[in-house]
Amino acid sequence: MKITINQKNFKKSLSLVEKIVSKNSTLPILNNILLRTENGRLKLSATNLELGINYILGAKIDEVGDIAIPGRILTDFINGITDEKISLTTKSNVLLINSANFKTQILGSSSKDFPIIPKVKGSILAVVNAKKLKTNLLSVADAMSLSEARPELAGVFIKIEREKTIFAATDSFRLSEKIEKIKSNQEATIILPRNAVTELIRVCGELEGDISINLSDNQISFSSEDFEFISRVIDGSYPDYKKIIPDKFLSRVLISKTELENSVRLAGLFSSNISDVKLQCQDSSMILVARNPDKGEVETRVDALLKNEPFEVVVNYHYLLDGLKVLSEEKVIIEYNGSGSPLVLKPSETELGETYLIMPLRNQG
Repeated sequence: MKITINQKNFKKSLSLVEKIVSKNSTLPILNNILLRTENGRLKLSATNLELGINYILGAKIDEVGDIAIPGRILTDFINGITDEKISLTTKSNVLLINSANFKTQILGSSSKDFPIIPKVKGSILAVVNAKKLKTNLLSVADAMSLSEARPELAGVFIKIEREKTIFAATDSFRLSEKIEKIKSNQEATIILPRNAVTELIRVCGELEGDISINLSDNQISFSSEDFEFISRVIDGSYPDYKKIIPDKFLSRVLISKTELENSVRLAGLFSSNISDVKLQCQDSSMILVARNPDKGEVETRVDALLKNEPFEVVVNYHYLLDGLKVLSEEKVIIEYNGSGSPLVLKPSETELGETYLIMPLRNQG
């Protein structure tokens, strides 16, 4: 292989693929990025056997070829080069990198040892803007379970319908749902694993334009002309979380998100080891109370507009902050249906399709 490539473009492509390179001592080939010439361009590939990524960029191809190169050292070296043009040449299993002011040799491996990244052959389910996909995944990602005890909860549930797409996640203590107007000619349900969600959020932040979503029996791909991200999907049924979203309420509060966030952070400084903060909602205000025998106590007040019954509830303040963070409106609606029911957060513009539920730590009327 002998090619010439732009340093900035190569640096960007490496930053996209290198993050999923495995740190695997038993299968060292997974620590590599595969460089391969393909149709007059350079293709970069990486996999950890659960995720795979391909990225294609322009290059001047003098000789075709391929090689697997350790991802970390290649990325670090290219990041440090300041010259605009770089030449890449392979001799046996060695990659020679030359520019006006830099020269190195990196020991690599045969491309024959690199795992084949499967091609998802299913038809296109939906097309979505990369930045919009990132936003939708971010809006629910915090609610994914960190435990593998129930694998179906350790990811994001995606339900593709004809006129909309639903993103949801829950760890049994809180639930986040985002409904987006992404249309499709087909319907499907998918559970995308947590590590795939994390990496897809990262790479979508670097991409422009639309991404096509394809699904086969147990794999899903997100792809554009130059990029492809492949992941397995979690096998199993997602719980019918709709059953726990109340369809009526005893109390409803309209409140400023910014002011409430600030008060929650202050109250959190004095919460106990279970991160508890008490919310007391009255006619024209919400009072937040936290007490810690080792730190002291705090009480803060936020203006609010209450409809119907006053209420008092104790919640995990971290979950409350996470919920407020993903709501896109400054004015927030908080609904409560009495003892034992979840606290429901929504933007004041309800057509935005954002819902966040928090189960109380304990109830006090």
